[in-house]
Amino acid sequence: MNDSNIDISVVIPFLNEEESIPELLAWIEKVMLENNFSYEILLIDDGSSDRSWKIVEENSSRNPRVKAIKFRRNYGKSAALNVGFHAVVGKVVITMDADMQDSPDEIPELFKMITEEGYDLVSGWKKKRYDPITKTIPTKFFNAATRAISGIQLHDFNCGLKAYRNEVVKSIEVYNEMHRYIPVIAKWAGFKNIAEKVVQHRARKYGSTKFGGISRFINGFLDLLTIFFVSKFGKRPMHFFGVWGTVMFMLGFMGALYIGFEKIYLVYRGDIVPRNITDQPLFFLCLVSLIIGSQLFLAGFIGEMISRNATERNVYGITKRLGLEG
Repeated sequence: MNDSNIDISVVIPFLNEEESIPELLAWIEKVMLENNFSYEILLIDDGSSDRSWKIVEENSSRNPRVKAIKFRRNYGKSAALNVGFHAVVGKVVITMDADMQDSPDEIPELFKMITEEGYDLVSGWKKKRYDPITKTIPTKFFNAATRAISGIQLHDFNCGLKAYRNEVVKSIEVYNEMHRYIPVIAKWAGFKNIAEKVVQHRARKYGSTKFGGISRFINGFLDLLTIFFVSKFGKRPMHFFGVWGTVMFMLGFMGALYIGFEKIYLVYRGDIVPRNITDQPLFFLCLVSLIIGSQLFLAGFIGEMISRNATERNVYGITKRLGLEG
């Protein structure tokens, strides 16, 4: 099959899912055949220690549409998705988890929303979940925080079941724990036509969750702040550090002037013995403000120099060309 004619690429990161992989692949193949889709399935083994890779090899030899990449060790879901995004060629790219909690029956509707309704990205919303309350409450909190910071009105940013136009996955980079904020990354890369679809959340059939843990919420929130800062000020760090550095420096400077003029005034009057400047708490606050302001300004200046010498500083998301090659 010509790779350029592939309708759908399904990207599935997994870690120790030997029980679920055969059933999941059979289900996806059934959906694809019923809808007459041309497709490829790309599985990324994130350092499995069970028989998962052996099972993938067996399925790949039986069905050439099943492709796979194996990591030498566990790098995390973001790394797996990033590698998968670079490798796929389908017009529509669909991601799902390997634990059978995402239903392949959602694929035709997701494909339609991308190809016929013109969305750049469609994110699944598991409105009815089968997770413990210790997971659902923190998830609701971080979804609310992400909505507030990004302005994207999605209920479930971290749903593994998503659909993308091919151009979207080729234009973004996913690393650390940022797979939960792919809609945010896509929006700030210029893909703003983002939608949401209620999808089925199935109870886990085999084993236990492999990607997660309490630390993922803390790391995820820090990654969200990183995405926000880099997207807003990555190309112009002086606009952040310079502004706040100037504000802090001016506050300290004006405070120091006030202390100095107050001392001169009291000495001139002569009827009041003024305190030493260094005996006043305000003096030390002004001194700290001056130092912090200077450091912030220098940080912005250094960041600006680094940004201006970066090779990718003038890379833009060009969507169309007229009368030009390439």
